[in-house]
Amino acid sequence: MAAVEIEAGTVEYTDAGEGPVLVLLHGLMMDASLWDGAVAELSRDHRCVAPTLPLGAHRRAMRPGADLSLDGVARMVAEFVDRLGLRDVTLVGSDTGGALVQLVLRDGAERVARAVLVSCEAFGNLPARVTGRALALSGRLPPWLFGLFMQQMRLRAVRRSPIAFGWLTARGDAAVARWTEPVRTRPEIRRDTVAVLRAVAAANPLPAAAEALPGFGGPALVVWARGDRVMPPEHGRRLAGLFPDGRLVEVDGTRTLVPLDRPERFAGIVREFVRDT
Repeated sequence: MAAVEIEAGTVEYTDAGEGPVLVLLHGLMMDASLWDGAVAELSRDHRCVAPTLPLGAHRRAMRPGADLSLDGVARMVAEFVDRLGLRDVTLVGSDTGGALVQLVLRDGAERVARAVLVSCEAFGNLPARVTGRALALSGRLPPWLFGLFMQQMRLRAVRRSPIAFGWLTARGDAAVARWTEPVRTRPEIRRDTVAVLRAVAAANPLPAAAEALPGFGGPALVVWARGDRVMPPEHGRRLAGLFPDGRLVEVDGTRTLVPLDRPERFAGIVREFVRDT
C-alpha cells in the first residue's frame, strides 16, 4: 500500500487504474479491502483510490490527540484528497463511509464532482441499529478491556451474529476476520478505536448534515441493499430525494456491504453512473 502524511498521522491507501477518479471510503471496523472486488472491475477504466481510515481496522495509529470524531475523520478525508491533488472526484462511501461522505459534502467539498452513498448511516441511525449500538457500547470499556472483549471475534459464530457483522455481509467472513485483527493485537489501534466509538456514541452530526445535502450541485447516486436490516431502506429513498440531481438503485441478494457481497453488480452500477453524468 502507498501512504501519505496528513495532520493526524499516516494514512495508507491503494491506488489502481486510470481514468475518472473514485475515492472509496469504508466503514467502522473495516479497511480499504472492502473495495477489492469492486476495484478489480472498476480499475479497468477508472482510477480507484481507497484509503484505510482510522476506524478500527487500520494498521498505522494516529498521533496522540488526533480528532477521531466523525467530523474529524471527514476532515481527514478532505485533507487526504487535497494532499493527493485529486480533482473532479467521485466520492463513494459504504456503511460509516457514507456518513463521512455526507459530512464532507456538508463542509463544501470543492474537489468532489459526484457522490455515491451505499447503504449507510443517515439521519438518526447512528449508531446503526443493534449492530452499531453493540459496538458503541463496547467502546465505553477501557482500551485494554475493549481488547479482551474483541478477542471474541476470533470465533466465526460471534462474527456472524447480528451484534457483530452477521447482518452486514453474507459472504465476507474472511474479510471480517482480517479487519478485527488489529484491535485484537495492538494497543495503539485499540486506543484509536475506543476514541472513535466514544465520539460516535456522544454526538450524531448526520441530521444537520442531511440539511446541507440539497446544496450539493453535482450528481448523486444512492445504492441500497433491498431489505437491509441495519440501514433502513427508507433512509436510502429519503437521501436520494434530498439531492437536486439524486437517483436511487436498490440491490437484491446482498446485505449492508453491497461492495463486498455483490462487487460486480456494484461496479456496474457505479460505472454506469459515472459514464452517464
